[in-house]
Amino acid sequence: MNPVITPATCADIAELRQLYYAVYGPHYPVALGTDPAEMARLIEDPYSLWLVGRCAGTGALTASAAIHGEPGSRIGRLEGIAVHPEHRSAGLAATLTEALCAGMLDTGRLDSVYATVRTVSSGPQRVVARNGFRPLGILPNAVDLRSRESLALYARHSTGVLDRRNPVTEVPAPLLPLLRTAEAALGIRYPGVRAAAGPLAAPAPHGAAERLEMIEAPAFVRRRFRERFPCAEGWFYPLHTPNVLLTPEDGRFEVYAYLNRAGGYASLLTAHPDPAAAAAYLEPVTRALARAGAGYVEALVPLAHQEALSAFLAQGFVAGALYPAMRADGDGFHDYAVLSRSSERIDFRGVAVEPPLQPYLDCYTSAWASTHLPTSPEVSS
Repeated sequence: MNPVITPATCADIAELRQLYYAVYGPHYPVALGTDPAEMARLIEDPYSLWLVGRCAGTGALTASAAIHGEPGSRIGRLEGIAVHPEHRSAGLAATLTEALCAGMLDTGRLDSVYATVRTVSSGPQRVVARNGFRPLGILPNAVDLRSRESLALYARHSTGVLDRRNPVTEVPAPLLPLLRTAEAALGIRYPGVRAAAGPLAAPAPHGAAERLEMIEAPAFVRRRFRERFPCAEGWFYPLHTPNVLLTPEDGRFEVYAYLNRAGGYASLLTAHPDPAAAAAYLEPVTRALARAGAGYVEALVPLAHQEALSAFLAQGFVAGALYPAMRADGDGFHDYAVLSRSSERIDFRGVAVEPPLQPYLDCYTSAWASTHLPTSPEVSS
């Protein structure tokens, strides 16, 4: 019997919370399934779409999923896919995902939708793949759900978007294998891209800017962020709002980040007066966030920004994913790299990887080894 698919309403919140508890238990670190106020905001958000599935016979709520958008951005996030354990293997997740994409991508409301997919089993990867999502990379140790889990990054683009990507002529050498992996996986091209000349940017001397103040006052941080960045020209991090600010004692730069303690991760959004001001101090910034509970720290960097990419790579960040045509700019689109560092041991032994994702995992492990394992001359010395 086909399920009844309808938009979620605020009257569904109590049932939705029960559904997410039944699927994920008490450790689901996303407000979508746990915080009634945030759930109500998303349901009523005109830039988002939340759908639920109900049993045609009983009316019981059996499945849920949403695409979360935001004003001023044409990118959305597929999130909160949940199917009650008693109703699995009936195609509910795929049915909801396709209905969401039809409402947000096929209508032209969004240019692309991405999803971060669990890798404890291959089922979630198959669900998004069957609905036109393609793998963009691996996010190692990205979230803490009772234990550290790696996520896979997938995305689906509107027709013609990938054909309008702005060209890139050179990237830091460590990124070239990721570009080649993306070419094969996505059928896109980086013709003539070469390795940038010169070594990676040097980090600040050890001990510099070691004492960072971390301000955890979300309302204050948001107000200051809007004052520093009244428009989106100085930053781009879809669907993330900063809730912490890190700065040295002399205040010569401010780093804005999103910290999720429940999930044990953080995202570096931008810095004032500009990202270059803090680029050499990523080590103490990352260490401060790790002390606050972020075992995983990531950054989203334009593929065309050589200096920023070089700074992150020089300080132990590894590129695990590539998001082509992520940000619209006039008639074209900019590609972005997702770089990350984990302060906890990365263990891929329990990861379930579908064949389309495997090349990204191989690429990441090779890049991680090149970054963090000593070379033969270093060992012999």
